[in-house]
Amino acid sequence: MLRVVLDANIFVSAYIRPEGPAGQIVGHFVRAGAFEIVSTEPICEEVLQSLSYPKVHKAARSKIDPELWFEDIIVLSHLIAGDVEVPPLSSDPDGDKYVAAAVEGRAAFVVTGDPDLLTLREHEGIRIVAPRAFLDLLNR
Repeated sequence: MLRVVLDANIFVSAYIRPEGPAGQIVGHFVRAGAFEIVSTEPICEEVLQSLSYPKVHKAARSKIDPELWFEDIIVLSHLIAGDVEVPPLSSDPDGDKYVAAAVEGRAAFVVTGDPDLLTLREHEGIRIVAPRAFLDLLNR
């Protein structure tokens, strides 16, 4: 099964706009089980914090509670310990946790909208791609 780490911005975008690329990616996961999400506690905490912002609630088209929405996704995901560290890779050290999770969780992809991570393109065989590129791969 294809294993993937999704950046917090992917979850937030999916919640705000389910019909957009990030929302379609999450839809492929929930409805079709097209891939397995790999995550860690720090990633989950960042997602929950981001989903709690008032601007997210205002922008969201969904009336579903964002915490419950994310909980439904994470229950189906593969949570790992988050013990692996990687050397500093991007100019935003906070983004390195996604690559570290991918290494530890043996993921093939990190899907992100973060330009700092996207400039890496690859690390230890793990492809770092934008949502549209990953969605195109899923739709093949």
